[in-house]
This record gives sequence, structure tokens and C-alpha cells, in this order.
Amino acid sequence: MEKRIGTALIQIENFENVQLLNEIISKHSHIIIGRQGLPRSNGLSIISLVLEGTTDEIGSLTGQLGRCKGIQIKSVLLKNKNHE
Repeated sequence: MEKRIGTALIQIENFENVQLLNEIISKHSHIIIGRQGLPRSNGLSIISLVLEGTTDEIGSLTGQLGRCKGIQIKSVLLKNKNHE
């Protein structure tokens, strides 16, 4: 299956599911190229992930995170020209 490169932006609004969020991210670490966390003073935090994987792998990560209460996630994917 064709690999894609992309990013996922995660906004943490409620910290009750942060442990679950980290477990899901760790489970998908094989597709994560980079991770950056940005704490914010108004009670929200942002995590940015750079990803490389199939649409199924990336969809699994974003789908599981999207079902967590208090967490929003958006992703953008591009075709990876290096794998064509």
C-alpha cells in the first residue's frame, strides 16, 4: 500500500484522557517521524505530529485519538513522492 506523509494537530481540552492519548501515540510510534508539544496558559495544550505511513495506519491513529473525550484532532496527508 502507498505511504503518505502528513501531519496531525491534536488539541487537548480536558486532561482526563492524556494517559490514553500517550498510549495510543506510543502504539503508533512506527509511523511518527516527529512530535512537538506546546503547553498553553489557557488550559489547552497542542501536540503536533509528523507522520509517514499508509492511509490505514494514519487513519487508525487519528480515529482512535478522535474518539477520546476532550481531544480534537485534524490531519493533512500528502502523497510521498519518494515511494512512487
